[in-house]
Amino acid sequence: MLGEGIIKGMAETARNFLGSYTDPARLVTVEFPEEKVPAKENARSFPFLIFDGDDAAKGLRCVACQICEKECPPKCIYITKSKDKKPDYVGKSQFYPAVFDIDISVCMSCQICVEVCPFEAIKMDTEFELSNTDRFGGLLFDKQKLAKPNEHYHKIHPTEAAEVDGRLGAEKAKLEAKAKADAEAKVKAAAAAAIPKPAPDSSAPAVVK
Repeated sequence: MLGEGIIKGMAETARNFLGSYTDPARLVTVEFPEEKVPAKENARSFPFLIFDGDDAAKGLRCVACQICEKECPPKCIYITKSKDKKPDYVGKSQFYPAVFDIDISVCMSCQICVEVCPFEAIKMDTEFELSNTDRFGGLLFDKQKLAKPNEHYHKIHPTEAAEVDGRLGAEKAKLEAKAKADAEAKVKAAAAAAIPKPAPDSSAPAVVK
């Protein structure tokens, strides 16, 4: 029949239009801010710094390598490296950021800082309610405000966090095994050096060349 395709298309359009008002799975709005839709796992807003354990100052993964600061397209990351060192998560002495600031008002959420970080220290958060009346000071996040525990990372990006922890755990176990093997080798070498060598036998005839 002439125009049958047009009629079917209009019927489908009408069905979808009415369904968007009656089907709960297709409702596109919520009563925000009273009702909030949970963020998707791959959602991202602005960066934050990860720390392990309960102390952000001691457990911060960042070693102030400043790669993220150099690679940031809008140049909104500001880092000052410490003068001293502290042990990292595997016990190796590392520098740490004496200052680590991110200007959220400039950040474009490109995630390049996350991609270039070799220490899995900076990740993208999902928090987006960051409105502030202070255009400058209120949107300049310092190290204390940026630091969040690894548990927060697992909460917002569970799949990615599990993969990162597995990789870091394997690296840590490898380093610990190597350190243990080196320590055992040193003990064996010291024990071998402590064994006295037998004195030469004076009764044996001397060999004359």
